[in-house]
Amino acid sequence: MNSTNLRNSILLTIDVEDWFQVENFKHCIPSSSWPSYDLRVEKNTHRILDLLDSNNGPPTTDDGHSEMPRATFFVLGWIAERLPHLIREIHARGHEVASHGYYHDLCNQQSPDALKKDLADSKKLLEDIIGVPVYGYRAPSFSVNADILKIIEACGYLYDSSFNSFAIHDRYGQMDLSNHRKKGIAAKILDSFYELPISNLKLGNHIFPWGGGGYFRLTPFPLFKMGVQSILKNQKVFLFYLHPWEIDPEQPKVRETSVSYKLRHYVNLSRNYSKLSNFVRSFNQCHFVTCYNYLQELGIENQVEN
Repeated sequence: MNSTNLRNSILLTIDVEDWFQVENFKHCIPSSSWPSYDLRVEKNTHRILDLLDSNNGPPTTDDGHSEMPRATFFVLGWIAERLPHLIREIHARGHEVASHGYYHDLCNQQSPDALKKDLADSKKLLEDIIGVPVYGYRAPSFSVNADILKIIEACGYLYDSSFNSFAIHDRYGQMDLSNHRKKGIAAKILDSFYELPISNLKLGNHIFPWGGGGYFRLTPFPLFKMGVQSILKNQKVFLFYLHPWEIDPEQPKVRETSVSYKLRHYVNLSRNYSKLSNFVRSFNQCHFVTCYNYLQELGIENQVEN
């Protein structure tokens, strides 16, 4: 067995979308207006790529070679269409490129045919750009359910990473994974399709959102670190997510939205890059691995025709 498999694993995932594409702003920034906004996602994604390049972990081989943290970038098709060179760079730097859909429409608000087109078009676009298969998908706002997972699998994906067990959020899709066979945190949904759920902290019968995003920005880092350590102790894996706009305190401010949405979007942006860097550095003894490589290490082979 490879020595990396003996260590706890971190699945660092980045949802590549820009500040004006988030669900909380959709009521005042419709997708038809997106071309009028300046793209900031390229600069912010580069900052994340450079951060990972500069945070090699401890030596992993006898010759002293250090392992660079690998991440999975779930890319919005709309972004990939305009910045194909950025997607190629993500791939060239050794990270996984996966799909975040095309237009950031919630899965559970689309018709089955519209969802199939969104899934297929985004997958084909990314594959045409990087020249290799795309295996993974993440739904905008984690808007999945059991029926939607069947559609995702039918569109040629090997895995989904959209289930968030924090049931209080009104947009998150709800599923019961307790009866599905698991390897690591991967739940087998269909014959050749798996779910990689977002990591949350369970204390007794209570679930606390711990996987990233706004919850990461709100939680003091010493407390967040303790929660991650607890999850790793119990599951040996921690799956984390972040958006490039979450490290961009200079992004334009949207005034035509509610105080609640402003709080959720803008809280602690100025501190988040250093917090992300601290997270990667604090857990550099762990194995930072892409979602697809994690499945490979579990012995799950791709059976999807590409």
